[in-house]
Amino acid sequence: MKSEIPKQFICISGKPILMRTLEAFKNYDILINIILVLPEEQKSYWKNLCELYNFNIKHTLVSGGGNRFHSVKNGLAQIKEEECLIAVHDGVRPFVSKEIIEKAFKCAEKNGNAVPCTRINDSLRYVEEHSSKPINREKVFAIQTPQCFSGKILKQAYEQDFDVQFTDDATVVEKLGHKIFLTEGSSDNIKITTQKDLILAEVILEKIINPQLK
Repeated sequence: MKSEIPKQFICISGKPILMRTLEAFKNYDILINIILVLPEEQKSYWKNLCELYNFNIKHTLVSGGGNRFHSVKNGLAQIKEEECLIAVHDGVRPFVSKEIIEKAFKCAEKNGNAVPCTRINDSLRYVEEHSSKPINREKVFAIQTPQCFSGKILKQAYEQDFDVQFTDDATVVEKLGHKIFLTEGSSDNIKITTQKDLILAEVILEKIINPQLK
């Protein structure tokens, strides 16, 4: 992002990205329990931002780990219930819609898990050491969040030792032998990681997202 502050704290239309993300879930369900995992050194900065912006959405603040796996594991440790549904979401995906969240929760309730995805529009090639070959894009999907799971399944999955092949929660659960179920995501559910994404985020916020989120 080439920013002096972490990307989740950058403002879009006058409000930090992370606050918009938490608002998206609170707008889905006012009673939802939110656990926010941040690096230890960022917690005081976040608390100051909450005071500055008068941000009062209730959430539990937890220190992260050395990587995504251990950060999620730290968050899960705060959840005592076994019979529940848990959604794990990227803090820099502020435009997740109520529809995406609802579809994921309903699918997870029925099947044990749900992972939002979108189709690929670009042509793809698989690159080997000295060659490449085309990939049928109809069989390839881009994965998004929130990834939703039965609490019992997700907790059991995170009792495993860390593996470098764990790129998201689905890969962790899949290693236990569970089939992963895909749900419909959206091209608006972007992960803000670059300067160009910030420009796109402003457009989405102004033209597509419900003005009540402003």
